[in-house]
Amino acid sequence: MLTCSKTYSDIPLSHRQPRHPGRCSRIHGHSWAITLTFGADEPDEHGFIVDFGELRYLADWIDEHLDHATVAANDDPRLEELQALADSGLLKLTLMDNASCEGIARHLFEIFDPMVSENTGGRSRLVSVELCEDSRNSALYRP
Repeated sequence: MLTCSKTYSDIPLSHRQPRHPGRCSRIHGHSWAITLTFGADEPDEHGFIVDFGELRYLADWIDEHLDHATVAANDDPRLEELQALADSGLLKLTLMDNASCEGIARHLFEIFDPMVSENTGGRSRLVSVELCEDSRNSALYRP
């Protein structure tokens, strides 16, 4: 398998871990970076696994759902309050099963892998998602 990677960086995004005993239970933000690794058995007729110039659909999804947003868990005990803030326009809210760095990485993989497959006619696939919180912490999801 051949692979290549694309990184989207400087994404302002907040989240919280509501059941964490420390400060991560409060809404807080990071400057995130998402590195997507793509794979294929053979490159296309141009020698590419994916054409980086044709990945706008991924950047658009990131802009729509993550840029200046807050990620919350579907079972956050204060979800009603967060949803009210979102409904008022004060918060851009994205919900997922787990709002940790690890959970967000997995969620992004599950969203992006079918998009990559569809946009490459099934020739390429997503191999992994690495998500970095600022420059100090990261999680890697690879099924």
